[in-house]
Amino acid sequence: MASTYKLVIFDCDGVLVDSEPLALRVDTELFAELGWPLSSEEIARRFVGRTTDYMMGELAAHLGTPVPEDVNARFVARYREVLAAELRPVEGIAEALDRIAGLTCVASSGSHEKMRFTLGLTGLYERFDGRIFSATEVAHGKPAPDLFLHAARSLGVEPDDCAVIEDSEYGVLAARAAGMTAYGYVGGGIIPAERLAGPGTTLFDDMRELPGLLGEE
Repeated sequence: MASTYKLVIFDCDGVLVDSEPLALRVDTELFAELGWPLSSEEIARRFVGRTTDYMMGELAAHLGTPVPEDVNARFVARYREVLAAELRPVEGIAEALDRIAGLTCVASSGSHEKMRFTLGLTGLYERFDGRIFSATEVAHGKPAPDLFLHAARSLGVEPDDCAVIEDSEYGVLAARAAGMTAYGYVGGGIIPAERLAGPGTTLFDDMRELPGLLGEE
């Protein structure tokens, strides 16, 4: 069976690579060190799916002072150390990608450098090389539709021919705003399913189910 969609857009963190639990651990530790102790659940609610610039802006607003210049470097160094030691692909994603015959790409709030690192560690980079898009390329990150529209436009596909695979509330909202069909992956257990549910959105908890949901088989 031919795919229902001409383009399938994947978020990166939590959808392709199982980085969210590791990132939340780092964020929880460093936020506490900086004077804003938050639970991992609260950090997930506030920041999963958003850009690093947004997170740093919120941190500065809470502290009432500019974030010290070395803080972002500390986050990056700690992330890289933990990810290098523990990062794995999301369970079932390789099998799902093998069964998706149509065009795919990545559109993430993370930087290109970060995606080269994480997708490279997990052996997924080559699957998307040349079709990787970052929120650093657009004016507004998720939940604005800019990034998904940029990816579709760059690949010559109309929004209503696109499916978006997301694990965050902000990503799902961005997909809806872009006029695309959203598939909310809840298998990671980071964001409650009810926060992803809504119009034009199908929830699923096993990546092996995805090709069938997309009409690939």
